[in-house]
Parts: sequence; structure tokens; C-alpha cells
Amino acid sequence: MDKDKQLQEELVWNAGYRMNESLRMIKICLDQLPEKAIWQKPNESANSIGNLILHLCGNITQYGIASIQNLEDSRKRDEEFSTTSGYSKDELIQKLSDTIDEAKRAFYEAPLEELLRKRSVQGFHFSGAGNIIHVTEHLSYHTGQIALWTKLLNNQDLGFYDGVNLNAKNE
Repeated sequence: MDKDKQLQEELVWNAGYRMNESLRMIKICLDQLPEKAIWQKPNESANSIGNLILHLCGNITQYGIASIQNLEDSRKRDEEFSTTSGYSKDELIQKLSDTIDEAKRAFYEAPLEELLRKRSVQGFHFSGAGNIIHVTEHLSYHTGQIALWTKLLNNQDLGFYDGVNLNAKNE
């Protein structure tokens, strides 16, 4: 296998791994919260967990699916933040899980040329690889917000890494 293909596979695998980790953490958060907390906002300038998940689905679809697969961009970003109900915890997790799976599929199926091609998304100019990095870091960023809000609501550790020695040294 040539080095370009190896690098592509490494990038895509690691992005998928990180996306799965974020999804795992969001599921842990939602499992620890009652339904009513999903649409609760910490204050007027913040977003609910429900809004954040809808926002993640929209962003991942726009950057990671539509852009990389050259599909029509039909995102309605304002609705991601104006929605105040209509989805249960289970429905939100399923929607996010399906969106992540579809994006990972788009990443894996994209030819190298598509990952190198520059395109404009939301007025920003990125390659397909840049979009993959954006999707991964954006998902992680909002996962942290969901985790913080969950900790503030429950006043307890989330247990993301129970059973893992996080003090282990590099080998």
C-alpha cells in the first residue's frame, strides 16, 4: 500500500475513533440525566443539551457528509438552536449516532482526491481532510460542554474512564 493511502486510512480511522469516543461520552451524560434536563438551559445565552446535539448533527452533516460527498447543503442552522423540545434522550442519541455513522462512512469512501480538494463550507475554505478535522474537533468541543453541564446538574464524576489507569506513562 502506498504512503498516501496509509496516511488517508490513518486519518480516517483516528477521526472515527475520536468521534466514537465523543458519542460514548455523550451517551454516558444522557444516561445520568432525566428527560427534563435535556432541554434545560444554564442561562439565556447558553444552549441546552438537546440544542447542542441538534447542532452537532447539522454541523457533521454539512461538513462531514454533504461537503465530502458533494451533496446539496440543506442545513437549517438557526433551527438547531431555536428548537426547545420534540426529541427524547433516546431519539437525540439515535440521531447523533446515525449522523456520526454516516459521516464515518463518507470519510472511508472518499477518494484521496476528494480529501485533498478545497471547498467552501459556511464561508470557510477547507480540504476534505480539513473538514474531517473540523468535524472531529467540533464534536469534541461540544462533548465537553455537555459533560460540564451534566457535572453541574448532578455534582458527580461522569466515570468516562473508570477502570483505566490515566497515570500510566508513555512506553
